Amino acid sequence: MKAATIVGILLIVLGIIGYATGGLSFTHEKKVVDAGPIQISRKTQDTLPLSPILSTIALIAGLGLVVVGARSK
Repeated sequence: MKAATIVGILLIVLGIIGYATGGLSFTHEKKVVDAGPIQISRKTQDTLPLSPILSTIALIAGLGLVVVGARSK
């Protein structure tokens, strides 16, 4: 597969995720207390919002790259 096709597929997936969920959610662990051998941490979930405009742009760009990658064979 060509790089343009792979990037296009990733953009299409990102656009679909943006429409379906409104953004990308991820969980990370943050240290609250670090006192020698005692460590207290908590998990927080953050969301990176993706607007519908960005999702549409990602879908169109992804489709364009997939078409360009398919035609260049």
